[in-house]
Amino acid sequence: MTAPHADLIVERPMVTDGAALWRIAKDSRTLDLNSSYSYLLWCRDFAGTSAVARGADGEPVGFVTGYTRPDRPDTLLVWQVAVDPAQRGRGVAARLLDGLTARVAAEQPLTAVETTITPGNTASERLFTSYATRHGATVERTVLFEAGEFPDGPHDPEVLYRIGPLTPTSH
Repeated sequence: MTAPHADLIVERPMVTDGAALWRIAKDSRTLDLNSSYSYLLWCRDFAGTSAVARGADGEPVGFVTGYTRPDRPDTLLVWQVAVDPAQRGRGVAARLLDGLTARVAAEQPLTAVETTITPGNTASERLFTSYATRHGATVERTVLFEAGEFPDGPHDPEVLYRIGPLTPTSH
């Protein structure tokens, strides 16, 4: 594994980052690509629960989008994580996830992180299980959406990973 960049900055996304986030998601070839409009809105409306990693030139090289669940405001649902192909294998996704959860926890109570992962997405499985290990939390896995529940054609099931409990010192 290549050493992480010392000059990598993790911060809130800005609306002007929306196009880069859309491109990174498109280039991932694993994420469900949303419309470019949705990435612009995400950077405006959910910047507080999302993060962007910037390289030395200030351009986004990775992102994580998320939101706090309305019925569980102490739970951060991580929607998408993506890293530019040229930056993979350098710990960018882990730094994004750690930085985001630390920022959210500093602003509001945070006891759990949730995400969904399709079976076979080993990179995401490793990212979130290693996050749980680093933060001394357990991982509960349950199928959230079965394959047949998706109306737009073949889709793998989405497995919910619930990571917690997080304590104030663990994020």
